[in-house]
Amino acid sequence: MNEVAKIAFGPIAAPHGGTFVVFVGADLKPGERTRALLGDFAPRIESAAKTAGFKGKTLTALDILEPAGLEAARLLVVGVAPGKDAKPLDFAVLGGFVSGKLGKAKQAAAIFESPAEAWDASAAAEFALGVRLRAYRFEKYKTKKSDSDGNGNGEEPLSVVVGVDDPAAARAAHGAREASAEGVELARDLVNEPPNVLFPESFAERAAALRSLGVEVEILDEKAMTKLGMGALLGVGQGSARESRLVAMRWRGAKTKKAKPVAFVGKGVCFDSGGISIKPAAGMEDMKGDMGGAACVVGLMHALARRKAKVNAVGVIALVENMPDGEAIRPGDILTSMSGQTIEVINTDAEGRLVLADALCYVRQTDNPQFIVDLATLTGAIIVALGHENAGMFANDDELAARLTSSGLATGETVWRMPLAPAYDKLIDSKIADMKNTGGRNGGAITGAQFLKRFVDDTPWAHLDVAGVAMSAPANEISTSWGSGWGVRLLDRLVADYYED
Repeated sequence: MNEVAKIAFGPIAAPHGGTFVVFVGADLKPGERTRALLGDFAPRIESAAKTAGFKGKTLTALDILEPAGLEAARLLVVGVAPGKDAKPLDFAVLGGFVSGKLGKAKQAAAIFESPAEAWDASAAAEFALGVRLRAYRFEKYKTKKSDSDGNGNGEEPLSVVVGVDDPAAARAAHGAREASAEGVELARDLVNEPPNVLFPESFAERAAALRSLGVEVEILDEKAMTKLGMGALLGVGQGSARESRLVAMRWRGAKTKKAKPVAFVGKGVCFDSGGISIKPAAGMEDMKGDMGGAACVVGLMHALARRKAKVNAVGVIALVENMPDGEAIRPGDILTSMSGQTIEVINTDAEGRLVLADALCYVRQTDNPQFIVDLATLTGAIIVALGHENAGMFANDDELAARLTSSGLATGETVWRMPLAPAYDKLIDSKIADMKNTGGRNGGAITGAQFLKRFVDDTPWAHLDVAGVAMSAPANEISTSWGSGWGVRLLDRLVADYYED
């Protein structure tokens, strides 16, 4: 993980050099202590704002260079006035906005004082999280570092000091968020890697690095998976020169080591050509990101272990390449899954559900979890339905669905519940096997979920179709990365709020 931002917390004090960040509301007046630090310059903000047409609206900024009388090269005035919708301020988004506005700055001091109500240590920690996440860049393969990307600092990370009332409390609140940020950055790195570097064996090695944090990592090769009967997963990978892998990562942080774990399963198709049902050439390069679900699970397990979460958790990632050589599965083939259920292959580009079928069965049988959440860049249909704003959520358990919804709203990684119903099962029933691997174009995201549901039995389960949010999603205030790392903060929050001792 590249270090692109250093965040520190200190007392509220005037900066020496660099960029000075202050916050104002609709009246364009900073908080009382900020005004004291600005001294005679404070009244000039209003006149400068009038000239620039700046009204202090949330996520707008007024940039003043070489402010007279201040020991700062630049004064960045950031608006936080509430809008008509009266939505509460998202401090991570605010931090990301400020980070983006800093541009080529190398040093900044943000006086974290509200012009109205008090901002606590938790808010300061969220702000710092947003600063860090927005500063992320993936430039390891660039021989010349860009001055225009990210914060434009080349090899030198952005350094931000957040001035708060109680620096110790802010640092304590930031600890867990720092672990989550590392997990997001790890997931982003994995999704951004090219497929000639990140393939099943090398991905498994990356996951094995979690052992340094106390995570137990088990890697199953093709021989082990064959013994377990994972014909669906192995079928997808048999057309590739790269061997498939299944990785199980176990964190045992609960007070009772035998407590049932929570489980997360990720689709890890390291490159998806579509197989014999080959994809169009245009945009196929994006299929290096078809392992976004697996990347999230690795990032989540890093976050849980890094913050020593008081929970038993297992993360399973199924790693394959879907390639079209002479050994590849064909439309019309029938595969036998680990569960014993048979699958008629209609389209080899509906491969993710085949991979997940065996991974879901594996974690259910070996770990007997409290619940399973799987993440997969499963269907283009979910993007048609929801765009790039929400992940599609399918669940057989209302409580788990409600908790995921709540955690999504808290982190900004939102989910939208989609239907499951027996009527959709008819679309994937096969005349010659237990099921088909696709039900056709209509309701494509739903039939994909109905397929997966057949492999969890009565275990509480939720499927998150993250095709629209894990890769190539539009940039936002906390991510300008092609690989977003979506889901790490959502699931970390889910565990923290509902499942820790």
